[in-house]
Amino acid sequence: MGISNMKRVILLACLSGVAGLSRAQDPDNLVKVEKAKGNEENNFFWKWQNVDTAFGVLPAGVHVYRSGDSVNGRVSVAYYVSAPLKSEGLAFTTQVGYGKRLTPLEYYKQEGEPVVVINTSFFSFKTNGNLNVAVRDGKLVGWNQPSRHPKGDSLFTYTTRSAMGIDRSRKADVAWVFTDTTQPLPYAFEDGPVVAHGRDSVPTLAELGDKHWKKWKMETVVGGGPVLVYDGKIRVTNEEEGLFLRGEKDIHPRSAIGYTKDGRVIVLAVQGRTPGVASGVTLAEEAKVLLDLGCYEALNLDGGGSSCMLVNGKETIRPSDKTGERPVPSVFLITKRR
Repeated sequence: MGISNMKRVILLACLSGVAGLSRAQDPDNLVKVEKAKGNEENNFFWKWQNVDTAFGVLPAGVHVYRSGDSVNGRVSVAYYVSAPLKSEGLAFTTQVGYGKRLTPLEYYKQEGEPVVVINTSFFSFKTNGNLNVAVRDGKLVGWNQPSRHPKGDSLFTYTTRSAMGIDRSRKADVAWVFTDTTQPLPYAFEDGPVVAHGRDSVPTLAELGDKHWKKWKMETVVGGGPVLVYDGKIRVTNEEEGLFLRGEKDIHPRSAIGYTKDGRVIVLAVQGRTPGVASGVTLAEEAKVLLDLGCYEALNLDGGGSSCMLVNGKETIRPSDKTGERPVPSVFLITKRR
């Protein structure tokens, strides 16, 4: 078997069971999902309080904010971190579990106590495999789920999932991304997500049928989805990315990442599923929060019981799983440069 084919077989093995994952294996599937009312207009506006002192000594330019304002009449708790991309004292990177899942606190201890740790990609509870792209130090260490096989459909559906990348010059970008295990770089589509169909479960770039791509030369990439803010406007692409289908009104804990035009990374965590304290938000509500924070582009990350953000090793929101922090296969890190 050639190297290229071997890599594809390995990818399929990692993702086998994703489509057939039993509901009992994912704790989020056992939760009764709260739904937003159909007539909500998202005219809320959260006020934020600086809470830097609650998290010890922070590097210059890094700030933590908290909001306890309501959203469309529901109680809420959220935190965000703002950090300057061009700061010489900071590094922005990712880490994966390489077949294992670790809690954010375990990543914090393993990675030398970074300033910020937040969960990122979706994953398979059966295999612990990442379902989204991840790039660390310019090298692919996580790959997108190559396809979906909708029930009753004879063809596979190919999707390009969203990601945020940071290049060597500390410039950030959000794009819809395709990964190929035989290639060293992800491919980015900047005009919009690509949806194609075919009989091969692991497509080639050519099978996507769209020539408007570029090789994405990024030092750090974290994947998730869907895109929430693009080119300074709300643009939620869950349908095109095959995520949260018919789930636009679902209220969940959320994690997100984005960047502002003046060069700041915004990392957001919204608490949910804690009755009387915080319910969570819909994708549209999450998008509005990020736009209000000044994000030029931003995307949703894995949420639900996975949502967790640490600052100097201390939790911001309270994770919704009864057991506390959920082990996850990948995280985004803001670290002090040594």
